Amino acid sequence: MISGDERGRLAAAADFLGIALSDAAIRRLLDYRDLIIKWNRVYNLTAVDKAAEILDRHLVDSLSIASLVQPGNVLDIGSGAGLPGIPLAIALPDQRFTLVDTSAKRTRFMTQSVIDLGLQNVSVVQTRIERFQPDTLFTNVASRAFSSLPDFVAAGARLLAEDGVLIAMKGQLHDAEISPLAADWRLVCRQLDYPGRNGERHAVILTRPAS
Repeated sequence: MISGDERGRLAAAADFLGIALSDAAIRRLLDYRDLIIKWNRVYNLTAVDKAAEILDRHLVDSLSIASLVQPGNVLDIGSGAGLPGIPLAIALPDQRFTLVDTSAKRTRFMTQSVIDLGLQNVSVVQTRIERFQPDTLFTNVASRAFSSLPDFVAAGARLLAEDGVLIAMKGQLHDAEISPLAADWRLVCRQLDYPGRNGERHAVILTRPAS
């Protein structure tokens, strides 16, 4: 059962982030949260298992990069339980999202969630990102999954449109990760702030230098 307090809390977080969420979008996000809780009992999708923590640490955290997403299609690498792709797809219904993960269990969960939530703008692909051969390049390539920023760039660069943007969601940032990329990429590091944030959160935005 979804409470009015939960709706209000999510609406307040979206307002803080500058995201316009309809009542239907808020309902979908909370339904998605409930699907994570239900499937997590068997599939072990996340170590975070309390409803309020999933709301803050997964849903709102994913939405915190919505303003960084450029118009166009979005690839979520190592999407896991569908994060950040599914919350972003709910918040940005006019954009197409492709969620890629290697795990059969996780992609099964994502596929069923997309069906249950009625998301027409989401595709789920089970493959290793090194083997992924899309029909088109992506304007946005995002991930919460990579512990190493250079590894994310290595995986995502070949899938990025020439004028596209790589968006890496990170906890703490270290110069050792950023320095090797500075010669080939324009980097902007942005601290993410939102209600219920747990520890340091950053987004690293990378674009190719103008030729």
